[in-house]
Amino acid sequence: MKKWYRWQDYVTVAAGLFTAVAVLFTRQQSMSTTLMLVFGGLLVVSGIINLAMPGTPAMEYVQAILAAGLVLSPWLGTYTGATGAAWTSWIAGAVALVVTAVAIKPSTDVRRTYRVSH
Repeated sequence: MKKWYRWQDYVTVAAGLFTAVAVLFTRQQSMSTTLMLVFGGLLVVSGIINLAMPGTPAMEYVQAILAAGLVLSPWLGTYTGATGAAWTSWIAGAVALVVTAVAIKPSTDVRRTYRVSH
């Protein structure tokens, strides 16, 4: 699998970047700023790692956990009342979770194909 090629990772990076930047133009409440910046930034970093090193299924699972954390963050951070921040977290997290789920199988297949024998 080529580096810097998978569209799923570009979508995840865009979702993370949008989440992190959304703190500037959405009404924030409680822990929303912190959680959106942390999960958005970590999604960007995990997406870039997956783009640079395709075929690492463990990183795909980490990325899925981060995306699920972003989906759950409005409830965990008690900012469901800040509709802009909450909807941004739910939608961006769901998008990242779906595209990461789509990317897990190809990543696992590449990992099996290119195993180094001893």
